[in-house]
Amino acid sequence: MTQDAQVKTRWAPVVALGLAMLVVTTEMTVAAVALPSLGGDLDVGPSATAWVLLAYTLPMAAIAIPAGRWVDRADVRSAFLLALAGVAVASVITAAAPAFWVVLLGRVLQGVAGSLVLAGYMPIVVAAVLPERRGRAIGYVVTIMTIGGLAGAPLGGFVAGAFGWRSVFLVKLPLVAVVLWLGWRSLRRDGRGLPVPDRALVLEAVLLGGAITAVLLAFEDAAWLLVVALVPAVWWGRLPSSRPVLVLVRQRLFGLPLLALTLVSTLGGVTLFLVPYHVTDVLGGTPEDVGVALLVFVAGVGALSAVSGSLADRYGPWLVALVGSVVTVLALGLLLLPVASFVELCVRLAVLGVGQGLFNAAINTLVMSGAPQGMAGAAGGLSATARMVGTTVGPAVAALTAGLVGSGDGGFRTGVAVLTAVALAGAVALAAGKQR
Repeated sequence: MTQDAQVKTRWAPVVALGLAMLVVTTEMTVAAVALPSLGGDLDVGPSATAWVLLAYTLPMAAIAIPAGRWVDRADVRSAFLLALAGVAVASVITAAAPAFWVVLLGRVLQGVAGSLVLAGYMPIVVAAVLPERRGRAIGYVVTIMTIGGLAGAPLGGFVAGAFGWRSVFLVKLPLVAVVLWLGWRSLRRDGRGLPVPDRALVLEAVLLGGAITAVLLAFEDAAWLLVVALVPAVWWGRLPSSRPVLVLVRQRLFGLPLLALTLVSTLGGVTLFLVPYHVTDVLGGTPEDVGVALLVFVAGVGALSAVSGSLADRYGPWLVALVGSVVTVLALGLLLLPVASFVELCVRLAVLGVGQGLFNAAINTLVMSGAPQGMAGAAGGLSATARMVGTTVGPAVAALTAGLVGSGDGGFRTGVAVLTAVALAGAVALAAGKQR
């Protein structure tokens, strides 16, 4: 290794980033286990408590792109520390909330801070790691997120049962403190500080955020919002500040991998909707069996994530991401075959996890490599939004298509068939995005 490589390749920022992403991504599962007790304590019903989850995910997806553009103008270290401090303050507000509306306010603030973390991960990797090792770095981040996420829901359930729902929002604060310290020590300043967002960026955030929020809510039994989303989306597209993002998305080597990420991410409809109902209604399993089946899938993702990053550095991220997408499509095809037992289902979910483990780290590396210099934050925001849209649309599509056929094995296969076709379209888009 050359002296220059020793200076540029620093793994401590990658560890800090992985732990920060773990804090942000597990917030959904950790908070979900507290919803029943939260609703009982604050006297709100189940339909209202669902907004505790939406209030977090909607702002995270809605402003990820403007947040990424702001991060591109800011000092990466300062932006990272601001984001983690925001997560900590918002968590305290949520835990101490005297009324339900304060809980929602705290969750919105958590989502905004989380969007800064998601938008900043690519600039951190670009600043800390040599190009030929960035796949490995992203693989490490995904592995930390996946393995750590396995303990999220059980830990949240234990804490909520022992200390009440408020403690669920405080349990991550020691980890946040560690990440703040590690980020402060390992990340380097570049002197740009934290610029105040100008009017153009604020307008961009309002318009694009409103459009994305309307699209996501449209899949919560409000399809008419898709029409509403057109107005701010078209307005945003006519802004001069939107041109760099639109130019980037229109580039084949960036836009097609981004489309593939969106389409392949819809397979969340299989793991988050179809599999739980199939295990309980068709195979006669228990909720514990559902947890085991999903654990097998997540284990496959975690086992291959670090390997995927190393393979992407060696053979190129496009090839590894394509192999991962093909394995994903084949695994979904296996789920279309008759499932005679719970063990058979778990084996097929393990193959699906392997495909996703190969795909995730490689596709993020590919998206990063397609972003021009100075737009790593925008690329990170675009990839976060693409993944969030895919994971939101997937369960809605699965529920709609399965409901047309009815419950049971027929509904399961119909839902899987539709999502297989979507994932196949993603693989085709990725194949078309090969660099000539």
